[in-house]
Order: sequence, then structure tokens, then C-alpha cells
Amino acid sequence: MRKNLDILLRPNPNGDWPQVDSTAHVDLTAQIIGNVRIGPHVYIGPNAVIRADETDDKGEVLPIEIGAECNVQDGVIIHALVGTQVTISPRTSLSHGCIIHGPCTIGHGCFIGFRAAIFKAKLGDGVFVGTGAVVQGVDLVTNALVPPLVAVLSGEDIVKSVGTTSSVDKEFMKKIVSTNLVLTKGYRDC
Repeated sequence: MRKNLDILLRPNPNGDWPQVDSTAHVDLTAQIIGNVRIGPHVYIGPNAVIRADETDDKGEVLPIEIGAECNVQDGVIIHALVGTQVTISPRTSLSHGCIIHGPCTIGHGCFIGFRAAIFKAKLGDGVFVGTGAVVQGVDLVTNALVPPLVAVLSGEDIVKSVGTTSSVDKEFMKKIVSTNLVLTKGYRDC
């Protein structure tokens, strides 16, 4: 796999190349473009797109940073508006088909559900965003729980719809990280 990594990585128009830790696994169908920094033991699944390519008026592109032991599953899209960045803290799971769009900061150990969308938001540690939910223009506190198919677009939405993760939610999030760490090692070793 390592010998094919140069095929998967491309510079942006500014000439910034992705930086991928040698312990990470990037699927052959993923697209990693521009000022992207992928940390140790990260899993990047099939057809994921991570693109840091919009230059600001100074000609710079802020990074997309993916922390250690994260998993970016099949079909995830990560991008950022010009002059903004995306930071994904360690041990976070981005599940199938979700969209993360900067400006955005996602805390340690979060879970973003299938086809959820996060935009112009800051998520504290341990946040669980359910399937198909939308989180936009808000900050969520540590251990917040956004139910499936809910749109959280204001402080009023937070009060009305956002709960707190349970011990079952927390255990599920840990299991997803553990499973993907095994996958990362397995793919790297084959």
C-alpha cells in the first residue's frame, strides 16, 4: 500500500501536499488533496474525499488536521471554506457518508453518524451526532447527544433537542474506534 500512496495524494493549486503518518491506512479509492495532515493510526476508508485547496487572499490554505486514531469511513467528505480550517481531534469516528465542512472543530472521541453534516460548528469532546443530523453554526458542549435526523442550527435548537450521551453511547463510540484501529493495522500489514 505504501508504494501506491503517491497515487492517492495530490497537491492543491497552491502546491501544498498532504502529510500522512506512516502508520495510517488510506484506501486506494480515497482522494487526499492539499494541506491535509493525517495523524498516527488513522483509517481512511473507500471513496473518502479530504480536500484542503481553497486559497485565501494571501495565497495560503489552512490545514485539515485529522488526529491520531481517528477513522474516516466510506464516502466521508471533509472540506473547508476559503480561509478556514477543519480540526478533528484524536479518536473521533466519522461514519459512512457524513460531511464535515469548515470552519469546524471536532473534539476528542466524538462520533458523527451516517450522512450527518457538520458546518461552521465547534463540538466538545465525546459528542455523539446521530444519523442524518445537521449541526450548523453552533457550539456543542462535551458529551452532547444530537438525535438522528435533528437539525441543530441555534441555541434554541440546542435547548430543545440536544441531550447528553449515555454510558451505552460512550461504549459504542469506543467500540467503533477499537474496530477501526484493528482494520488500520490489518490493512497496513497485508
